[in-house]
Amino acid sequence: MIVLTNKLLWAIASALIIISGIYFTLKLKFIQLNIKNILSSTLKKNKDTKGISPFSTLMLTLAGKIGVGSIAGVALAIYIGGPGTIFWMWIMALISASNTFAETYVGIIYKEKDEGNIYKGGPSYYIKNGLKKKKLAIFSAILIILCYLIGFIPIQANTITKSINEFMTINPIIIGLILCGISAFIIFGGIEKISKASNKIVPTMTFLYLLVAITIIIKNITIIPNVLLTILKSAFDFKPFFTGFMATLIIGIQRGIFANESGLGTGSIASSTTSDNSPIKTGYVQMLGIYITTLLICTSTALIIMTSNYNIMNFSDINGIEITQYAFTYHLGSVGNIIIFISILFFAFSTILTGYYYIESNLKFFKPKISHQQLIIVKVITIIFLFIGCIISSTSLWDTVDCLVAMLAIINIYTLLKLRHKIKI
Repeated sequence: MIVLTNKLLWAIASALIIISGIYFTLKLKFIQLNIKNILSSTLKKNKDTKGISPFSTLMLTLAGKIGVGSIAGVALAIYIGGPGTIFWMWIMALISASNTFAETYVGIIYKEKDEGNIYKGGPSYYIKNGLKKKKLAIFSAILIILCYLIGFIPIQANTITKSINEFMTINPIIIGLILCGISAFIIFGGIEKISKASNKIVPTMTFLYLLVAITIIIKNITIIPNVLLTILKSAFDFKPFFTGFMATLIIGIQRGIFANESGLGTGSIASSTTSDNSPIKTGYVQMLGIYITTLLICTSTALIIMTSNYNIMNFSDINGIEITQYAFTYHLGSVGNIIIFISILFFAFSTILTGYYYIESNLKFFKPKISHQQLIIVKVITIIFLFIGCIISSTSLWDTVDCLVAMLAIINIYTLLKLRHKIKI
């Protein structure tokens, strides 16, 4: 039943994401191609000290984006939908970057300040303040909380567990307890500690991951043209249409959106905390996050996998990390196992921290004056679901995540299209 529901929801979500992306691309005059403004906006500083800097919001957003979706999710896309899914990831990154700009824009103009004079925002706020639909705003907040609590956060823990057990056998319960202990230490420190952790983890791991990827790609440079040709051929395999082309297209969109979160509105939660009140500049910054995630990290993962003999593998309860881990070992031997484990550990861990912040932010939508004791309960519940992620089935988790993500996309794109006249440059 959940598989059929996912297919229906993703057919609707994919259509809306494409329509919205094309609309905002034309309305905003291909704003996603303005690389000069994208880079300059990221480097600018603000005098306002309330909130966090544009660079910090980018790192916080990237922490939420560059998780298992960029490593395990890409592998899963290739395994299920074929190499052509990567092409559609690229296309959707370019088209849907305008959706990211749009959601960031309304996130800024409709954000609020909490009791600590810190900015807060996201889909729930621009639905409430922009659309004036409080019930839909409440539903959106609940959906985001559920998406991260029972979806995004557990799948990160599940991937870390799978990754460890690919090269050494450790009881998932022990892995869960250690992961929960480290996560609790930072989560209980609040948004400042989460932001500082993201600022250190994300740039370092992104650089190291890309460095290793470039090394592998150079080593296999002679077969890269054939890999790219395979991606293109698979992307336009119209025979059969529904089980070939359409399946590849939707899976490509599905995994691409899971990896970069473009069109979900969740990135606007982090971007709304910035001390910069310029919706245009902040929108440029957030689009950079889409390109880093999809065009750099996801593409690197795909090329590493496709230059190995990954297609000999078969699974019954696949997470995706098994394929990526196999590819790294294929290219680098036992060192590859260690590299991918460290990468997934830090990428997934940073996503866990950001995911908790998104949960807390949307809880404050319901109760702005949430007490310290209540926040402790929320943090404990988050840690419990993190632990559950270490021991539950990967297939069940991916099905749950996919369903929730599609619903988020549908609500968010509907809202952006309704607020389209507010978004301009």
